[in-house]
Amino acid sequence: MLIREPVVAGRFYPASPDRCRDELAACLPADPQALPPNQRVFGGIVPHAGWICSGSVAGLVIDAVARSRPPQTAVIFGAVHVRGVQHAAVFSSGIWETPVGPIPVNQRLAERICESSALIESDPTVHEYEHSIEVQLPFLRHVAPDIQIVPIMVAPDAQSHVVGRIVARTCMDSNADVVFLGSTDLTHYGPGYDFTPQGVGPTGLQWAKDHNDRRMIDTILRMDAEAVVTEARANQNACGSGAIAATIAACRQAGATQARLLRHTTSYEVLSRIGHESPTDAVGYAAIVFI
Repeated sequence: MLIREPVVAGRFYPASPDRCRDELAACLPADPQALPPNQRVFGGIVPHAGWICSGSVAGLVIDAVARSRPPQTAVIFGAVHVRGVQHAAVFSSGIWETPVGPIPVNQRLAERICESSALIESDPTVHEYEHSIEVQLPFLRHVAPDIQIVPIMVAPDAQSHVVGRIVARTCMDSNADVVFLGSTDLTHYGPGYDFTPQGVGPTGLQWAKDHNDRRMIDTILRMDAEAVVTEARANQNACGSGAIAATIAACRQAGATQARLLRHTTSYEVLSRIGHESPTDAVGYAAIVFI
């Protein structure tokens, strides 16, 4: 059996089970976001930075999913930070370990997804050092202890939205009880990221949030899966545009008709609030659900 061990536990989030549970409880909302009664949540967009910066943003989406109706399986489209990924890469069997317990892969569904298109292949090696899916898993294990996953890395290209549509259709044909999650951060701004079109300092950081992030958020809220990758390439406002495009397309295929923004912030805002010295770099984070 393939066992995927955590690679960023102890850095992006606690490695200790007790500390991890405590931090999960702190990240999940005390006051859930208002959604219509019995509203089905088809999926969402979550950030994947260290929990100190983005955990409370991701927690809003995971909480909304769990309150809607905890699904049997979470199909998670991950951002690609490693090189050489040419296809959508599925971790198709085994388990992913987390500090709060293991999560099994839904092997039957994963295999069907791999068989559905030449655009999708089984390749667990792509997942070995990638954090974009890993940081979501303790949340899912915490709120839905019996959940299974299908982890899929999606590179940003012209076929990303096609992958999402095919995956959703395969899940529907299999009568699978699923939710679709896409993992991405937004604009990486500042000298540390070699991206300072509006200068260094608070003015540039505010532009990154209010203008550059907002361009991508508005594209997501329109559920325009076909435009996401092009938007990100033109404006450097998402590191996981392939995952975003796939998630929007999958949720549309499954029946979602609206997207709702639950929160938008940046690492600059979060760290400044908790007393860190004002940074010159910042990364944007958004919590969005599809209903």
